[in-house]
Amino acid sequence: MAEVLSRRCVIMRLADFSYDKYQKALRQSAGAVVIILPKNMSAMPQDIVQQFMELEPEMLATETIVPVYFAMEDDELLSIYTQTLTSSSSQGSLSAAEVLLHTATANGFQMVTSGAQSKAISDWAITSLEGRLAGVGGEDLPTIVVVAHYDSFGVAPWLSYGADSNGSGVSMLLELARLFSKLYTYKRTHAGYNLLFFVSGGGKFNYQGTKRWLEDNLDHTDSSLLQDNVAFVLCLDTLGNGDSLHLHVSKPPKEGTPQFSLLKELESVVTSQYPEVKFSMVHKKINLADDMLAWEHERFGIRRLPAFTLSHLPSHRLAQRSSIMDVRPHVDVKKLSRNTKVVAEALARVIYNLTEKGAPGDLQIFTEQMQVQEEQLSAVVDWLTAQPRAAQLVDKDSSVVSTLEYHLGRYLKDVKRHYVKADKRDPEFVFYDQLKQTMNAYRVKPAIFDLLLAVCIAAYLGMMYLAIQNFGVLYSVVRRITQPKAKTH
Repeated sequence: MAEVLSRRCVIMRLADFSYDKYQKALRQSAGAVVIILPKNMSAMPQDIVQQFMELEPEMLATETIVPVYFAMEDDELLSIYTQTLTSSSSQGSLSAAEVLLHTATANGFQMVTSGAQSKAISDWAITSLEGRLAGVGGEDLPTIVVVAHYDSFGVAPWLSYGADSNGSGVSMLLELARLFSKLYTYKRTHAGYNLLFFVSGGGKFNYQGTKRWLEDNLDHTDSSLLQDNVAFVLCLDTLGNGDSLHLHVSKPPKEGTPQFSLLKELESVVTSQYPEVKFSMVHKKINLADDMLAWEHERFGIRRLPAFTLSHLPSHRLAQRSSIMDVRPHVDVKKLSRNTKVVAEALARVIYNLTEKGAPGDLQIFTEQMQVQEEQLSAVVDWLTAQPRAAQLVDKDSSVVSTLEYHLGRYLKDVKRHYVKADKRDPEFVFYDQLKQTMNAYRVKPAIFDLLLAVCIAAYLGMMYLAIQNFGVLYSVVRRITQPKAKTH
């Protein structure tokens, strides 16, 4: 990297990226910073990926007037990077005269973007979806709520694919909806629990979709399943990898409650059917002083609803929850399928009260025609990671929303949309446009080249002027030189 960066565009590959280099570019008021990402993220060494994941929050928290661009690697961009690197590195071993000549004659690149100044988007609607399976056997039935947020997050919205966080959670929710819709189709297996499924938007923005949904159901209506008899709320977040499952709670469940039953059933299913999985409960109180809630279940906990989040991550602070590095290879479909089976079996044991009826812990309900479909899970994750799902890119007309609505409609009843818009006087979130721009690179000579060229032209014209003014003298000299000498006899 050059020592003086003012008004220069700094180009660096992910493999060469460091926070020190990035900070140097910002301190010296570089014209722009372009970070080149590899086409195949999964081929990058894990230590480099992990390092960048941990730096993303710091990059987002750093205020700067220097524009920062992310670009996927291609042949043209790699050629520009290689030529620029060769040009800057060769100068270190040259003499002063050679450096001056190199500076005057070398090719450079002028990077130009044509995008307008970004501005706040007004009236942006974040969309959430709900659907239900009604229980049988009375009016005041307990309700189990299953929740997963569908949006992704990262330092560059257009490169945020959110495979594990939270494509895995959404695919698990859709598979659970499919399985239990089959059970609720038959009289013999139609249980005495209402099942409410909620796919929330704005999860990465402090769970705004969930917050509005709770307000709509608890404050602005008299008839809602959330007002009556909620057994528990199970939030699914980042479940596509790892050999551990953590049940994150704000308040440890009391014995004899439905949430305690689910905790015990999860332990039972894991112990008897999947001994390779480590299951634990993680207790963390809600900190209302924090700007951002740790997990989605805390939104429900604030409203006094019993809730928890299931994840393979032991902490909400881990970097992969909000990173552009969270791409499709980060989801192991076999482990996602196993985790889905664990959740499905545990829920079924609670809903049908199997433990009290004496059913053994290794009894498997979801087998044969009712088994978890690995291909279905894989297809949903593939589809979700085929496009970025940052909240500021997914509007109410997005194919992401309409496709999720279609899938929920296949399995559930009363599928509805819920919208949330930022308050105009005191907005909790503000989205901006111009998130994607085209950058053109023009091959140019440095300004000193023009100066050198002007000097050469001036010298040439001066010589021509002197030759014309002294043509007689010049002619006689030339004639004397070219005239053959006379021979003497």
